[in-house]
Amino acid sequence: MQRKYDHPMTLPRRKSFGRQASVRGLLFFVLALSACTKRPSAYLSPLDRLRADPSGKVRKELFAERQPERDAMVNEVLAKAKEIPITDPAVIAAMRRMPRHAFLSLRYLVEKRAYIDRPISIGYGFQTISNPSIVATMMQLLELKPNQKILEIGTGSGYQASLLAEITPNVYTIEIIKQLAQEGDDRIHLLGYEGVHTRIGDGYYGWPEAAPFDSIIVTCAAGHIPPPLLAQLAPGGRMVIPVGNPYQVQRLIFVTKDQDGKIRTEDRMPVRFVPMTGTVQRTGN
Repeated sequence: MQRKYDHPMTLPRRKSFGRQASVRGLLFFVLALSACTKRPSAYLSPLDRLRADPSGKVRKELFAERQPERDAMVNEVLAKAKEIPITDPAVIAAMRRMPRHAFLSLRYLVEKRAYIDRPISIGYGFQTISNPSIVATMMQLLELKPNQKILEIGTGSGYQASLLAEITPNVYTIEIIKQLAQEGDDRIHLLGYEGVHTRIGDGYYGWPEAAPFDSIIVTCAAGHIPPPLLAQLAPGGRMVIPVGNPYQVQRLIFVTKDQDGKIRTEDRMPVRFVPMTGTVQRTGN
């Protein structure tokens, strides 16, 4: 008995459909292979650009790029700073000059978010580059002077240390995450801040062989003020540090030490920072 799908009128159509399916399948395979073997995007992060250019040309380009965006960001920061007004001309000038996009890596963040007043992820867990308004506030509280010696705890991307170096060449900065410290060091020095001293280590203990410091700025939250940092603060010195529980609202504490070594603390405002890691975690605070 002849089966209906063997009918001579249907056989040619079945073969034609098979050929079409084969052609479609081959075309899909070629397109997929092309997508897989396509050359990667030519995008280079600002750090990649700096590393690839020993001449210094890229450094000049980065400082020249996106100045209107930088000015708009600073103007927004100044307008929003009601509780602690930003009035220090050196701080304002440093923030107008510093190319914040040079301290980010991912293309979307570099192009779309570098000049908004928000913290931005820089990877390595929950590490961030702080929002410009809190960066400016902390620097304002320190009342920085040229040639003062400054200690920063938490190098991160290198943005804060570079801003400090716009005001004084005597900057010491510590980062506990090795790869992040190396990237921050590269950015800082490739952008021209050769005098900044960087170290991989536990910021809880400060930098005793370089002490005392006129100012100390801590960019990660601790449950208490580390005693070694208080000891390394010079008489007449100032410190700003976020104090509180990790991943909760903390308080920005302003610390001063008078000429007799007496410590005074002042609660200035609520903040949110990533936690300090290392020894401070083992102390339970």
